Amino acid sequence: MNGKEVSYPDLAFVDIETTGSHFDRDRITEIGIKTLSQGGVRIWERLINPQTFIPQNIQRLTGISPQMVEHQPAFDEIARELKEELEGKIFVAHNARFDYGFIKAAFKRIGIDFKPKVLCTVKLSRLLFPDQTRHNLDTIIQTHGLEVSARHRALGDADLLLQFWRVCESKFGKEKINEAINQLVGNPSLPPNIDKALIDAIPDAPGCYIFYGENQTPLYIGKSISLRSRVIGHFQGALTQRKEMKLSLQVRDIDWIETSGELGALILESRLIKERMPSMNIKLRRSKDLCGWSLVEDSSGVLMPTLVTQHQLAPGLQENLYGLFYSKREAHSYLKAIAKKYHLCEALLGLEKRVEGKSCFGYQVKQCGGACLNLTPITLHNLQLKTALELFKVQVWPYAGPIAIKEGGEMIVLDKWCYLGTAINQDELYELAASGEVEFDLDIYKIVKKALSGSYKKQVMPIHAQ
Repeated sequence: MNGKEVSYPDLAFVDIETTGSHFDRDRITEIGIKTLSQGGVRIWERLINPQTFIPQNIQRLTGISPQMVEHQPAFDEIARELKEELEGKIFVAHNARFDYGFIKAAFKRIGIDFKPKVLCTVKLSRLLFPDQTRHNLDTIIQTHGLEVSARHRALGDADLLLQFWRVCESKFGKEKINEAINQLVGNPSLPPNIDKALIDAIPDAPGCYIFYGENQTPLYIGKSISLRSRVIGHFQGALTQRKEMKLSLQVRDIDWIETSGELGALILESRLIKERMPSMNIKLRRSKDLCGWSLVEDSSGVLMPTLVTQHQLAPGLQENLYGLFYSKREAHSYLKAIAKKYHLCEALLGLEKRVEGKSCFGYQVKQCGGACLNLTPITLHNLQLKTALELFKVQVWPYAGPIAIKEGGEMIVLDKWCYLGTAINQDELYELAASGEVEFDLDIYKIVKKALSGSYKKQVMPIHAQ
């Protein structure tokens, strides 16, 4: 140490109050900064007119009313002064991505780039007090006996951070704190509960990743051909997107499963979401009540859509099948939609009662071309119906039996649009191919259909029975 006192850069302890948690919609109402430097502590505090509504619950929490900010400057009026106040200092905040993200977004709206070094006191607390179960500000206040002057006001909360810093200095010394700064500063985009070592361990390879919240509850499952880059992308997006910010604040752990390529990752993602039901994914439905339309010609030559329900369904084997749909209601809604779009007759489609010689209701409101009154030839009506349904035609499985798609060092085994498993050698390949029927899954069907119409078609290897 050579007798020299350890020092670190100027630290700006920052807290803000806002009208809500959405970067795009909500605005800052107050900023409080306590700067710690060699010359002592400097205070900077401003109320800001958000130029938008302050919700009642926010008013009750912060005590900041519309009347208090009505004649205060807007952010763009204090932006230069604020930037000068923070220039060259380490930006210190609790759950720093929130405060930093809001201020960065506010600067960005007026064309100012803001990229300070950021230190999160949640991360600092976790690093220095690993046995402490929680690291929110109220817990830190209680654990370390901090003196509260104005909770949920910007300068009051900034002062709490400075007090916490003093506690850390007294317990561990400036040298240890300096090491902590060097360890934690430099990546403001990582969530407070995720260590850089975990991110570094994620491979930049294809696969699926799982974000977990408290008690290893699945929050979100995603896929990528570059896992680490995609995971980091979530956290960088958290500075500008509400969903990503919510995810970042809740995530406690990350797991991943590698695949040999993009197709394997797509299939695995679909299966994992159905199995684990993560709270922040769009819920994918199982295919237990699938149905589809088939076209049957009646005695008068009219092609009538007939509903094929789950127990009659054989996707991949039936030539005359259109859909598929998760429920009868969804199937009827689709048929009604194409009837309106193509001016088809709902009576001839079986969507309303057909009375010989009388028009359907659609004709009366000019939504039917008049096939019910023979004003449009039945052959033309049939052709229009088939054309409208063609986009949703369920393809017959184009192979004589099961196939394998080579992807990297693995073989994805499929039959009749169903995923049978992934093999890494010939024995596994034939075992999977002979494993029998599996439940048809609509999402897997769509993934495989798209893959086989693209570049994966060249990777297909038919599997012949041994």
